[in-house]
Amino acid sequence: MTMRVYKLLTETDWNAAEASGRTSSAVDLADGHVHLSTSAQVRETARRYFGGEGRVKLLRFDPDTLGDIRWEASRGGDLFPHLYGALMIAKAEASWWLLPGADGALVFPEDI
Repeated sequence: MTMRVYKLLTETDWNAAEASGRTSSAVDLADGHVHLSTSAQVRETARRYFGGEGRVKLLRFDPDTLGDIRWEASRGGDLFPHLYGALMIAKAEASWWLLPGADGALVFPEDI
């Protein structure tokens, strides 16, 4: 299976994405690229940046369909996928609502 990349969105950011067809979170706009994660990175991204947000939308993409993805050093020097261009939600091949578990951490599907 080809590697997949993931985008997490607050419910507010998801509602805006549904209205416009593309993601536009504040951090992405400020940084000039769309922050994505691999399956090995997405849980830590959720823990660091989406705790206390209630339910969070998780989108999965085939990076080969997205355009200008650059692998750039971020957290701890790990290489993260960054998209330089619009992330169109219609390109998502799957999506889930993640809900907090009893410990407050978002619960992910088992296959991610």
